[in-house]
Amino acid sequence: MSTQLFNEGATQERAENARLSNIIGAIAVGDLVKSTLGPKGMDKILQSASGRGDDVVVTNDGATLLKSIPLDNAAAKVLVNISKVQDDEVGDGTTSVCVLAAEILRQAEQLLDQRIHPQTIIDGFRLATRSARDALEAAAVSHADDAAQWREDLLSIARTTLSSKVLAADKHMFAEMCVDAVLRLQGSTNLDRIQIIKKAGGKVSDSFLSDGFILAKKVGVNQPRAITGARVLVANTPMDTDKVKVFGAKIKVSDPAQLAEIERAEREKMRTKVAKIAALGINVFVNRQLIYNWPDQLFADAGIMAIEHADFDGVERLALVTGGEIASTFDAPELIKLGACDTVEEIIVGEDRMVKFSGVGGGRACTIVLRGGTTQMLDEAERSIHDALAVLSQTVSEPRIVYGGGCAEMLMSRAVDDSAKTVPGKRAIAMEAFARALRQMPTILADNAGLDSADLVARLRAAHYEGKSTAGLDLFQGDVIDVAGKVTESFKLKRQVLLSAAEAAEMILRVDDIIRCAPRQRRN
Repeated sequence: MSTQLFNEGATQERAENARLSNIIGAIAVGDLVKSTLGPKGMDKILQSASGRGDDVVVTNDGATLLKSIPLDNAAAKVLVNISKVQDDEVGDGTTSVCVLAAEILRQAEQLLDQRIHPQTIIDGFRLATRSARDALEAAAVSHADDAAQWREDLLSIARTTLSSKVLAADKHMFAEMCVDAVLRLQGSTNLDRIQIIKKAGGKVSDSFLSDGFILAKKVGVNQPRAITGARVLVANTPMDTDKVKVFGAKIKVSDPAQLAEIERAEREKMRTKVAKIAALGINVFVNRQLIYNWPDQLFADAGIMAIEHADFDGVERLALVTGGEIASTFDAPELIKLGACDTVEEIIVGEDRMVKFSGVGGGRACTIVLRGGTTQMLDEAERSIHDALAVLSQTVSEPRIVYGGGCAEMLMSRAVDDSAKTVPGKRAIAMEAFARALRQMPTILADNAGLDSADLVARLRAAHYEGKSTAGLDLFQGDVIDVAGKVTESFKLKRQVLLSAAEAAEMILRVDDIIRCAPRQRRN
């Protein structure tokens, strides 16, 4: 007699079928993004269902790709999540972490075919992860004590990060820009002080770094265009004509004079509000909301520069960098905290007028203005710059570095292989499989560059076994070289990729049952 356990329409996959379904889903995600890996990686176009030109995204950023694609497979969603965590934690390596997790699971699938139990494989993978992490930590170096070499390391990390992006052709210029911006933060990892403004037009190499904060807004009519020794009030308050804001309220008048009296009362109310603001001793007023003509004229008469309709992100950043706080009411002047900066002036970027705040927050704030021919180009350039800034800010807090071009992966692979020789039983087979997965990373880099990966990776492996621990791939010349000082990566990034990929693979391997609930029935 059979007993129905689940609702009608619910499905269950068990044991081998469940495991195979998960592994195939994860490998498919890895295969989807692996062609974007490395300096010779390709881009992908994401287009919405509507098919409108505005909804087209051109990118090779792993996190952007994966969070934009609807996935049904549970294991695939785990890889999307580790990609998001990598993006939040370090800012780069989002593709690497997915590809490495997928390659580890590809090796695990072969071990499962040999009837090795998943828990044995997991035990072997844990030992391999520990060996790889120890080898990575032993290979990491820090030059934080040598200012010149430290800056060169940061520039090299920025160039490595930007090499695989749309900005690769101008990576030297943008690397300098990103390093200068991050060093202004003086050790902070808060990137809110670095403003990125996108302006279509010109070419990418026209982009520049400006000290201070730039607000993409205009100054009001007949108001000062430049102010020195600025005292800034950042506000989010209605500066339109005060309306009767009671829902459903109506005012009936029988005489035009009465209407004029109401208008006069409203104007006086606004005059009083502007007088309260001016009494704070400010000379720059930045408002989140609109400023109508009447208060704009009053500000001009008072010699105050007024800027309207600054977006939420803009006013919050401006308050942060000038040291002020956003105010909404002005009845208690002692509670209002004003911001300060050396100069506020109107500048022209491309064809647009903007307002620049210079000498703010101890010189910490700065703005990167990006130029480019298309909105898609600007969006991808912004993502590239964000990745570089995030990696650099994390490297400033964790100054150790490792070498790229497949060097770190081959180093870890050799350490895992050596450790496997001393481990008895089937766990050693799992460790060897983990080492093969690590070696797949330089293989994919070479394949994406159109090179003979089998030959290059074999030569790279031989170089490491000869004791050349800084040997890596030069994907532009198609050769094995000493990458020390040439291809540099953040230690924190590599460690996070290794640990996240291993943990994701372990989680997926542990699953032996997938239960899908029945879809909810629509009525009528």
